Amino acid sequence: MSDYIAEVIGTMILILLGNGVVAGVVLTKSKAKDAGWVVITFAWGLAVAMAVYAVGRISGAHLNPAVTIAMAAGGDAKFGWELVPGYIAAQMIGAIIGQTLVFLAYYKHWGATDDAGAKLAAHSTSPAIPSKVWNSVTEVIGTFMLVFGILAIGANGKALGSNVDLQTAFGTGFAPLLVGLLVVVIGMSLGGPTGYAINPARDLGPRIAHQILPIAGKGSSEWSYAWVPVAAPIVGGLLATGLWTLLGNLKEFTP
Repeated sequence: MSDYIAEVIGTMILILLGNGVVAGVVLTKSKAKDAGWVVITFAWGLAVAMAVYAVGRISGAHLNPAVTIAMAAGGDAKFGWELVPGYIAAQMIGAIIGQTLVFLAYYKHWGATDDAGAKLAAHSTSPAIPSKVWNSVTEVIGTFMLVFGILAIGANGKALGSNVDLQTAFGTGFAPLLVGLLVVVIGMSLGGPTGYAINPARDLGPRIAHQILPIAGKGSSEWSYAWVPVAAPIVGGLLATGLWTLLGNLKEFTP
C-alpha cells in the first residue's frame, strides 16, 4: 500500500510543479506570463527531480504508466505485473489531484484568460501540427529516450547491469537530478511537435480534470487527440526496455 500512496504523492508533485509552470507562462496576468519554452522545460525537469527525490526510495518513483509497464516488461527485476494496475491507478489519482491544485493556485487567472487553448495547455498536451500518425511517432521517440535514459542512469549509478531496481537506484544521490535533466533535454530536443507528454498519466489525468473542473470559458478538452499521449508513450517505453534487455543479453553472451 505504501508504494501506491507514494505514486499518488509523487505524481501529484510532478503535475503540480510541471503544469504549474505552464499555467504561469500561458495564463493572463500571471507574473511569469510569456516566460517561454526554456522556463517550461527546465521547470518540468526540476518537477520530475523533486517528485523522484520525494518518493523514489518508497516506490521507485515511476510516476508514469509507460515507465511502470516498461519496468514490468523487463526493466526492473523486482517489479512484477501484479503491481501494474495499482501503480497506474495511483498515478492517475495523483495527476488529477495535482492538476486540481494547479487550478486552485491560479484560480483568478482562468477567468482573466480569454484563450481557451491556453487553458487547455495548462492541463494537457496538443500538437503544434496535428497529425496523429506523426504526433505518435514523436511521442514514441521521446518516451523511448526517457525510459532508456532512466535504465541507463539506474544501471550506471548502481552497477546493476540489465536488472535495475528503481527503489535502490532512485532513492538517494544524484540519480533523481539526472532524470530531471534527462526530461529537460527531451523537452528541448523533442518537445516542440507535441508538447512532450511522454507520460499517459501526465496528459490524461489533467485532461480529465480539465473536463470536470469549473474552469471559466475552458472550451474543448480535445478528446479526439487524447489517445495519442496515452498509447504512444507505452509503445516507446516497451521499445526502450526491449532494447535494454537485448543489450544486456548481448553483453552476457559476448566472448
